Amino acid sequence: MRIVIAEDAALLREGLVRLLATAGHEVVAAVPDGNALLAAVRTHRPDVTIIDVRMPPTHTDEGIQAARTLRATNPTERILVLSQIVSGRAAADLLTTGDGGIGYLLKDRVGDVDDFLRALDTIAAGGEVIDPQVVRKLLRHRSRLDDLTPRETDVLALMAEGRTNAAIAETLVVSEAAVAKHINRIFAKLDLGSDDTTHKRVQAVLTYLRR
Repeated sequence: MRIVIAEDAALLREGLVRLLATAGHEVVAAVPDGNALLAAVRTHRPDVTIIDVRMPPTHTDEGIQAARTLRATNPTERILVLSQIVSGRAAADLLTTGDGGIGYLLKDRVGDVDDFLRALDTIAAGGEVIDPQVVRKLLRHRSRLDDLTPRETDVLALMAEGRTNAAIAETLVVSEAAVAKHINRIFAKLDLGSDDTTHKRVQAVLTYLRR
């Protein structure tokens, strides 16, 4: 199997290279950031790509952004996210792209090398391998929509139609200030922690549409 690795921690990156080589796989590239990852995949066309979530320059979600780009370009791209963090939104975004061939495992819960290698085989064959903790986080994330009040659900549905706050206020016959309060409560209930209001609005709509 031909594999590309994207991992900014040098010791872990080199450890994965040696582990996979010992198992008979060929690591065609091992890179430390998302941009190098995209270039490596374009060049080598691997069977599976292993990606960390947090990489330079911001150490937030560069790996997930790169994974989305890869799947948007090629829906059959086989990807294993190997991370220390549990992100329900990241898992949901990836699971709704392409057709299988996706995995999300947590570094500190991979207790058996053979299980890890079998996960790679499953992903390469088009299957899905998701850590149970990620599944639980994903289910909790999706169920948060059930916590919205009927009025908050109405506001979110209108947001999904692309309505501005003023248009939502006119449709629901309420003030724009009331709409803003509803939207802030929606963000809080959906646990959208970004400081970028536009980003939070998009994430709320994506959560609604996936439901």
